[in-house]
Amino acid sequence: MKSVDTLVHARWVIPVTDGDPVLDYHSIAIHDGRILDILPTERARASYQAHVENDYTDHALIPGLINSHTHTSMSLFRGIADDLHLMDWLNNHIWPAEQQWVDRDFVHDGTELAIAEMLRSGTTCFNDMYFFPDITARVARDAGIRACVGLIVIDFPTVWANDAEEYIEKGLKLRDQYRSDILIQTPFAPHAPFTVSDEPLKTIRMLSDEMDLPVHIHVHETRDEIEQAVKATGKRPLARLDELGLISPNLVAVHMTQLEDDEIELLAQSGAHVVHCPESNLKLASGYCPVQKLIDAGINVALGTDGAASNNDLNMFGEMHSAALLGKSVAGDASALSAEQALRMATINGARALGLDQHTGSLEVGKYADMVAVDFNCLELSPVYHPVSHLVYSAGREQVTDVWVAGKHLLKDRALTTLDEHKIINKARAWNDKIRANS
Repeated sequence: MKSVDTLVHARWVIPVTDGDPVLDYHSIAIHDGRILDILPTERARASYQAHVENDYTDHALIPGLINSHTHTSMSLFRGIADDLHLMDWLNNHIWPAEQQWVDRDFVHDGTELAIAEMLRSGTTCFNDMYFFPDITARVARDAGIRACVGLIVIDFPTVWANDAEEYIEKGLKLRDQYRSDILIQTPFAPHAPFTVSDEPLKTIRMLSDEMDLPVHIHVHETRDEIEQAVKATGKRPLARLDELGLISPNLVAVHMTQLEDDEIELLAQSGAHVVHCPESNLKLASGYCPVQKLIDAGINVALGTDGAASNNDLNMFGEMHSAALLGKSVAGDASALSAEQALRMATINGARALGLDQHTGSLEVGKYADMVAVDFNCLELSPVYHPVSHLVYSAGREQVTDVWVAGKHLLKDRALTTLDEHKIINKARAWNDKIRANS
């Protein structure tokens, strides 16, 4: 028998690979953080001797969920300014709150809170955009979660940098620090076309091309954004980004609720990626991303929560559910955006958008063992005819029992193994008290 670090047996293994197979009574052998084998459980027991062996007789094993757009620290602003239009929310509430409260401690504690919530929701990788990315990277690394920590760029001064040149300089230093890290990646993250001028965007395009790094940016989020851009520049934001050379396979365009047919064709021809944030878009009444049109055009569409200040959670099971239902309504077709497509958006499509699909996003031999166990032994998931449909239409984050990243058991029977849940809650309450008392 061959010796391995971990052997995990499950009622179903759902690898999210070509053909969308559901493997009954299969097991996953893990060694040195990677998947060594996926095979029927009887053969696995006969073939491998494991240092740790786990039986999940009523569970589905799925790839770790990938939250392709977050602002993790904003978890500490959860519920601070609800039921408002986007620009009112930003200009009159969120940006003033950030100016008053955001510092290194805020980012540290908010990121810890977000990572704890994401792990308990089955998320094993997140793509972030916020100030003090050095703190976010360190907290993520200490927790053991996979993270794409955006190198934020904005024209105006903040607590992190004074101008676009300093944002980029600090970002490149952070990239050098984590260049060889297996968990931390550093894409560029210019905030949006309306907050970043042409020259910094040209520099980002040049560096992105040289380093082959994703460019993660909010774009075409609302009708007002389009109207203001046309008034200021005579161009829709995507047309401006195209002139600057940013519409490319490295583009990770977030929201995209305002799209015309020629823009969809442009994205398809370029190989750009789209991140759909259905619940945030709905809550802020930003508009509807035409997801099925994008998929039909061959565009890779991933899924994100946005920040907890506009969602108000980081629950990718909720996003899959909302994306599937909203996608059908927008397309006017009940067969649009199937459960399998929604699960792909939350896993392998996110990995593709972030340039990580050779390492994570599906359960395949050679990839990192980033995976989640979902317990189907409950009233809410009984009976079971189609496990993937249940994952999207019936399951919730409360059914997530166990989470592994690179083979490390980060959530074990609903308990976090690298983070102190009670300390995190107490810190969040302390911030709540301080913000309420001084706002």
